Amino acid sequence: MEPDHAADLLARERARVEFALEDTATGDVGEPGVGGRPESQTQFETDSALVARLRNELAAIQAAEFRLREGTYGISVVSGDAIPDGRLELIPWADRKSDEDDS
Repeated sequence: MEPDHAADLLARERARVEFALEDTATGDVGEPGVGGRPESQTQFETDSALVARLRNELAAIQAAEFRLREGTYGISVVSGDAIPDGRLELIPWADRKSDEDDS
């Protein structure tokens, strides 16, 4: 994959995740029922899980941006094999081949 295209994909995904984090009260879900926070424990747990997932995704995007700068983007961190472009189009922060890619 061309580095400029990869950079565009990663920038788009970073913006999406950062917007989603801002939309979930900048990731500060607080305690249930306090300061306008979700009233139910279930909603609190759902919001907390969403924020955790988004933070993990952002960290993965940042790691992919680092690999792009270092020239190792698109190379599996496990096997050293090239990650198929189709996978990177779907998941620009992918750091390894999927199990299906080995078939």
